[in-house]
Amino acid sequence: MIYTGTHDNDTTVGWFKSGAADHERRHAECYLGRCDDGIHWAFIRAAQSSVADFALIPMQDILGLGSEARMNTPSLDDGNWSWRLAPGEFTADLTAKLAHLAEVTDRLPQPFPLPSQENFAA
Repeated sequence: MIYTGTHDNDTTVGWFKSGAADHERRHAECYLGRCDDGIHWAFIRAAQSSVADFALIPMQDILGLGSEARMNTPSLDDGNWSWRLAPGEFTADLTAKLAHLAEVTDRLPQPFPLPSQENFAA
């Protein structure tokens, strides 16, 4: 299992812009390369390209949102669990981009194998 983040950490963009130290940003860019479409897509591509069986990407990372979209801050009593996906935010362009990435990283859904006919004996 691989993921770019969980409900308990900042978004990738939020971390990169304000939570990461300079050396962490340099290391991330050195490892992932610079991205014309944002650091969040570099992390998403790295996760999708990994050998992990499952790759999970929070919607906030797909949308490239910053710390304002963080889901939860552990031990904070107020302001958690309030982020919501707004209607129209998940666009056809994002769908196509994710579908293309799933194809090139061999993560398209595979057909479920059906049992042979002999297993359906009456």
